[in-house]
Amino acid sequence: MHQSTATTVQTNAAPTETVQLPRQLGFWSLWLLVINGLIGAGIFGLPAGAARLAGDFSLWLYPLCALLILPVLLCFAELASRFAGSGGPARYAAAAFGPVFGFQAGWLYYLARLVSVAANSVLLVDSVSYFLPSLQSGSPRLLLLLSIIGSLTLLNVWGVRQTMRWLGTLTLVKIAVIAGFAISGCALLLLPATSLHHIEWQPFWSYPAVSDGPAALLLLVYAFVGFESALIPAGEAKNPQRDLPRALLLGLAVVTLLYMAVQAACLLLLPNLADSKTPLLEATALITGYWGQTSWRPAATGLLMFGIIASVSANLLGAMFSTPRLSHSLATQGQLPAWFARVHPRFLTPANAIWFFGALTLLLASAGSFFYLAAATVLIRALLYGLCCLALPVLRRREPSILQLPLAPLWPWLGLLVCLWLASQVSAASVWLTLVLLALGLLLFHAAGWQQQNQGSRGC
Repeated sequence: MHQSTATTVQTNAAPTETVQLPRQLGFWSLWLLVINGLIGAGIFGLPAGAARLAGDFSLWLYPLCALLILPVLLCFAELASRFAGSGGPARYAAAAFGPVFGFQAGWLYYLARLVSVAANSVLLVDSVSYFLPSLQSGSPRLLLLLSIIGSLTLLNVWGVRQTMRWLGTLTLVKIAVIAGFAISGCALLLLPATSLHHIEWQPFWSYPAVSDGPAALLLLVYAFVGFESALIPAGEAKNPQRDLPRALLLGLAVVTLLYMAVQAACLLLLPNLADSKTPLLEATALITGYWGQTSWRPAATGLLMFGIIASVSANLLGAMFSTPRLSHSLATQGQLPAWFARVHPRFLTPANAIWFFGALTLLLASAGSFFYLAAATVLIRALLYGLCCLALPVLRRREPSILQLPLAPLWPWLGLLVCLWLASQVSAASVWLTLVLLALGLLLFHAAGWQQQNQGSRGC
């Protein structure tokens, strides 16, 4: 099998010595990374967009999108069962098509996650400013941004166990808030005196009454991407080939049910859901009224905002845990400077890679001029997924897989069709920007090769 031994890299204290990145991630840690890769802040605004495009049928858009992304996720599950080392999509592409494709996959993924983390950092600052308006602008806002990114970076450097404890706590809070909202909203059906919005529940197999069904699917399918973050630190998992496929499938199932429950509650509570800008906040206010506790309204609204903060924080923490492991993995393969491969001598974390990612995030988030890159991340995601779907048949021809999926030959090609559909929806500007980034990645790859050749010739 295409398994790699545990990564050994140079330490800061003794560059000539190597140290092993400990395998500390169990099944639940990987599941936390999957969940937080999928759920960010989008769920707090998506119900309105879904209702606007598909009406009452919007409840069923979530399982439809889950089924749409399932072939891609199954391809990643089988790929994860083949490898024990870190790198995720970069490792899979390199194994199937060579180091150039592996580096390009890693480069594009790193860029996409960097833009996403910077954007979510700004969103988190905006959410905190909801409670503290004095932090909305100027130097206080910049200090808050520095505090958030700095603390998350420091936590990741501090150690894997500490990071996973915080990630678990934040995930528990956000799931409790989201589930609590959905349950309390749907439970109003048990009260005979409530005048809830009348919904014509449509069967799963019916088609939306509006003509924007494909547009609605495109809007919501991006609530089901990000699961690949859990694959990057596979080299630090105790049993990645067994645990990662299970974590991916369980994560998709849990997230789909949560999304559906939130949509159902919003449909029941808000007749004008399609026009709402803050659907969950408006629905929370109505819930407290229906339960006869209008005095709780400020506390309930504050709790929901706290859930948003916990959700975005967990998403950031998971991304800042996984993404630096990619630059660390590329450095161990000689495709990035060895500085990225060094490990903290005490905490045994890829500290240099983490600090570098944190600094870039802070630079982008504080500059505020990076949002034009966000358009390219849509095509980047489609390219990455498509490349990994194509890698699977190549690797199958070389060696059978441990994970035997039903209808196995079908999934890579179905996944590739999904990726082609996603790629066909992007603008021409996104295509050109992605091509420029690919060209830059090719230059970086060859620059690393030239540097290695020069170092080798000097050593001779």
